[in-house]
Amino acid sequence: MPQLIAGPIFSFLISSTAIATTLAGPLATALGYAIFGAGLYLASSLLAPDRPSVPKPDDGSYNLKQNVPPRTYVLGRTKKGGDYIFLEERNGSAYHIMAWACHRIQGFVQHYGHDDKLTLDGSGNVTSHYSVGSSHYVNIQTRAGLNSETAYSDVVSVFPDAWGSTCRGDGIASVRMRCDTVDQENYLDAFPNQMPEHSAVGDGALLYDPRKDGTQGGSGSHRYDNPLTWEFSSNLALMRLWHLCHPVGGKMPYSAMHLPDWINAANVCDQIVTNRTGGTERRYHGGFWFRANNDPVEVGRIMDEAAEMVVYERADGKVGVHAGEFVAPDVRLTADNIFSIRVDKNRRRSATVLAVRGRYVNPANHYVTEDAAIYGDPYGFVDDSTERTKTFDNQAIQSHNHCQRKQKLAFIRANARKVSVVADYTADNIRDVAFRRFVTVHYPSRGLAEATIEVTSSVSIDLRNMRISFSGIVIPSTMYDFDAAHEEGVPGEQVSAIDNGGVPAPVNFAASIQTEVVSGGSTAAFINATWDFVAPSLMYELEYDRTSGSTGLQSAFSKAGDTQVRSGYLVDGQEYRVRLRAWGGGSKSDWTDYQTLTATADPVSPGPVTDVQTVDVSTPGEALFGWTSPNTPRYFATRIYVSTVDDVGTATLVATEYGAPGAADSRTVTLSADTYYAWLVAINASGVPATAEATGAFTVT
Repeated sequence: MPQLIAGPIFSFLISSTAIATTLAGPLATALGYAIFGAGLYLASSLLAPDRPSVPKPDDGSYNLKQNVPPRTYVLGRTKKGGDYIFLEERNGSAYHIMAWACHRIQGFVQHYGHDDKLTLDGSGNVTSHYSVGSSHYVNIQTRAGLNSETAYSDVVSVFPDAWGSTCRGDGIASVRMRCDTVDQENYLDAFPNQMPEHSAVGDGALLYDPRKDGTQGGSGSHRYDNPLTWEFSSNLALMRLWHLCHPVGGKMPYSAMHLPDWINAANVCDQIVTNRTGGTERRYHGGFWFRANNDPVEVGRIMDEAAEMVVYERADGKVGVHAGEFVAPDVRLTADNIFSIRVDKNRRRSATVLAVRGRYVNPANHYVTEDAAIYGDPYGFVDDSTERTKTFDNQAIQSHNHCQRKQKLAFIRANARKVSVVADYTADNIRDVAFRRFVTVHYPSRGLAEATIEVTSSVSIDLRNMRISFSGIVIPSTMYDFDAAHEEGVPGEQVSAIDNGGVPAPVNFAASIQTEVVSGGSTAAFINATWDFVAPSLMYELEYDRTSGSTGLQSAFSKAGDTQVRSGYLVDGQEYRVRLRAWGGGSKSDWTDYQTLTATADPVSPGPVTDVQTVDVSTPGEALFGWTSPNTPRYFATRIYVSTVDDVGTATLVATEYGAPGAADSRTVTLSADTYYAWLVAINASGVPATAEATGAFTVT
């Protein structure tokens, strides 16, 4: 198991931070929690140079395959792949087991395969993809990462030597995906992008909420020393509290937290705001994921920045937090207690920011990182030296409204007047600057009349000269106000994925019976199929079968780019059903509807019978017919039709007499007593009839 944190290095940073905070006051930066002092930050960089950056949301679109991947932590709801811990194949099925998070999670919300949303039935079978007809070839099972989990029984059964019943994955949220083998003909229909690349949207870690702890001023059963009482939340303040007290983050005890501050910060994050569409959402909620080897300072900065929090150490030594809201200053500095002040109007064109471009993660578009609407006017000045835009990007933000509110704050701060103050340490309330985010400075001669200052630097205390110094920016008290209807703007259109329609079905399919002369001078029938040209890469399959079902299915394939194909020779006189489909890139289209045809090898009739005799009815219940067959090699047989009315259209076939051409022939037919009319029809071997010859009326007794 990889080491979760950097060990003594990180311990050194935390202890050094505590010392610096005691002397210098809050971690006074509006953009997030950072290590005090340039020297200490440099030291942390030198001591831990190998820490990778926190993954971007798009980094989770694939599954990591390596021997021992760093542990993964998921906060809030997000979409990501997993880390492979098992991949084997046996008996035609591949079994994938992936660690989605190295802790207990609330549960999985949506599964994806190659960024396509998957629909699962109650047994875990994927029914929306990877299927052919009623056969489903992918099955997904999950585990939430309980303290005592259950092994995947099918993996244990198939691989008892490699994955036993003790391989439960306790405390690891995991996914088991089984992919079954598909026959070659249907492979690309079931797996058009080869083996599925799994990812999932899930609700991550359970978090301690002091508002729900009856022992800490809240109301409820939450206890910080019992994770089983915690609940899932996407509240960014609760995420930050968890991170500060987790071994992968600050490694501090919950008892070191000033929980009233955190309760207030959580309440601020839960405040309802209105977005541009008139809907409502929480002020500071979101989600993201990171690895154990990511810099905990950077992980904390992401949450602090997204929720507008400033984490600091209070005078009593506990860790507090300034929530993402404006608080009227209770510390006021005037010319009487300020030794020196420097005001930078920040009006240089090279430093002026005309607009802020924001990026956020859009849950409505499969958690893809998107550009928000631009805040400001990037074309306000015509001067190449002007910094037209500033980019704001935070992977924990999952709302356009949230991103726009942050863009507004970034715009205000980038263009605000900058102030540096050196004040008298002995003045009333001046020492509280170290524990405040906003202070009031009244210095009219420098253009600061009851100005609100946001402290953006560490507060430095010089006890030798009894002075206190800090830097900040001049902000309006309405900085956090936001009119979504006018300020949020409209995000760009989502780029919708083009649906893969597959191989196009044949267009204008037509089938006909044709004949050709074969050896010996006889003729044979075959099916000729035609269709409209669509693409030169497509080839077509003609399937045909006798409706009697005696020969079985047969197929004929065209060449790529052709617009016709012919079948093999058919059984003369038999009825066939035929259909067509297209093939391209190893996949196939749907079949066309069936067409029914009758094979006719010889379309020319043999000519009518001659010398039709009077029907002999001398024997009761019988009728004797006599005739001479046509003298042509096309002659095959004579059909006898009988009706009780003088209308050949109502006649019924009662007998077929086979004989030689040009010969006298006869046939006795048994009939019930009645008056009848009969017709004799000569046919060729393909059943093509000649003209019917009538016998006249006769009466059977």
